[in-house]
Amino acid sequence: MSRPTPVLRRPAPAPVIAAALAVAALSACGGGGSGASPTPQLAAAAPATLQRCSDLVGGTALANTTLTAATLVPAGTLSIAGKPVGEHCQVTGRMFQRTSPVDGQTYAIGFEMRLPRDWNGRFFHQVNGGTDGVVGTASGGIGGGGPLSNGLQQGFAVISSDAGHTTAQNPLFGLDPQARLDYGYQAVGKLTPMAKALIAAAYGKGPDRSYLVGCSNGGRHAMVGAARYADQYDGILAGNPGFNLPKAAVAQLYGAQQFNTVATDPNDLASAFTPAERALVASKVLEKCDALDGAADGLVQDVQACKTAFSLDRDVPSCSGASRTGACLSTAQKTALGNIFRGARNSAGTPIYASFPWDAGITSSNWAGWKFSSSIGAARDPVAVGFIFQVPPAPTSILADTKAFALGFSMDTDAPKIAATNALYTESSLQFMTPPNPGDLTTLRNRGAKMMVYHGVSDGVFSPDDTVAWYDTLRANRGGSAADFARLYLVPGMNHCSGGPATDQFDMVTALVDWVEKGRAPDQVIASARGTGNPGGVNTELPANWSAGRTRPLCPYPQVARYRGTGDPESAASFACQ
Repeated sequence: MSRPTPVLRRPAPAPVIAAALAVAALSACGGGGSGASPTPQLAAAAPATLQRCSDLVGGTALANTTLTAATLVPAGTLSIAGKPVGEHCQVTGRMFQRTSPVDGQTYAIGFEMRLPRDWNGRFFHQVNGGTDGVVGTASGGIGGGGPLSNGLQQGFAVISSDAGHTTAQNPLFGLDPQARLDYGYQAVGKLTPMAKALIAAAYGKGPDRSYLVGCSNGGRHAMVGAARYADQYDGILAGNPGFNLPKAAVAQLYGAQQFNTVATDPNDLASAFTPAERALVASKVLEKCDALDGAADGLVQDVQACKTAFSLDRDVPSCSGASRTGACLSTAQKTALGNIFRGARNSAGTPIYASFPWDAGITSSNWAGWKFSSSIGAARDPVAVGFIFQVPPAPTSILADTKAFALGFSMDTDAPKIAATNALYTESSLQFMTPPNPGDLTTLRNRGAKMMVYHGVSDGVFSPDDTVAWYDTLRANRGGSAADFARLYLVPGMNHCSGGPATDQFDMVTALVDWVEKGRAPDQVIASARGTGNPGGVNTELPANWSAGRTRPLCPYPQVARYRGTGDPESAASFACQ
């Protein structure tokens, strides 16, 4: 693939750079604000060797836990992204098995642990996405669209779980109040001490350091863990976190209603905006915002500046007739799309969920899938809102037509149900799904624990603006900077956890471990494009004029990756976090 020739721009004037560097320096060294005590430095984990495996079943007493199998897996049996995984012990089990008095279903928290022969002394809690219900392979994803490696391969003891219900029980597990609570936060709280005890039984010692890692709903789990279980985890990695997931799900129904006003095919919500029309919007965003960082390279690094630089009404041509050539948008289309990006609201104009930033990833299939399919489908937002989040739950008859439920959902009278309780459902979804007081993570900080959060700017379901607002609150509560223990990284172009026109492959787990255990603050994380031959899978939505090996620094917000003015524009070394 030939190397592109992006349009380069002169660097920002010296006074602007100087001011930006001053802010960056303050963020980099600024602890918790004026007079804040320094965070403790945690010691590094010490490795150990697996001592027991098959005899863990029947030979290990764990409260409220049944171990169903423990098998030694030979090296090379499991392979991830083309890389063999070493010898390890696979343990399966369940916790807190019970029969629901509400729906008569049998529930339990199912789990899998994989314990490497050569252990690095660390525990990796792999929290899963969606509405859970599946015990995934406990391999330990490290953050980023394509696996450069995995936690198990790196020597972590890894657990994954179904969060208290099975695939067959999805989504009607939400009819059971306890299953709701396990899904929201209690499964993580129950699994954590059990997993640490099982690790101690297998290795003769418990983990020296513990990490909670996930993306999407897994990112929400991680955010909740940072608030509820700060005494249990030394490092938190939250990707594209839907920490306001009930509100985001309602916003998806709002979006479906908006798109439905301009859809030309009643059976296809995607007819509201064709791929050519989405490409038009993306091109106009890039025209106004791409070069704000000094290089016109197909990436909008300065997300905040783009908020004022781009206007949908002003910068995208308007159609005067019924043309659908992709050269313009109708007034009705602009209204619908503008409403969605402004954020869901009720008829009084009161915000229900956050706004979304404009970015080039609107062209991607992942973005379209969330907006046009998940928002009305039987596996995602309508059923999550209807059965898991609202009180009382919707009648099961809505399963016959989830699109009708989504389009008929009232932002005035139905949306408030996600904050409701009653005698049976004593915690609302805003209580059991969201982190309590997320802007105050004092316990986490004072232990010396660290937190890293990343969010794709073109996420089609969870708002990066919401995550930025959370981090701004965290900074404000700590005197203007939280960079001594928590950092946020926006990933331009990236969709929901991966994909899109983005450098979406990166290893944040290693960066987090180095920060927690060595005191090496992650001033940047190098991300790469998944081009031809990538073992983690090729990203087919990369622009044709990008080099296959493009790299970029992911910068801790509010810093932005800016072109230095010289150097290879395909290399991260040519950009600085300022």
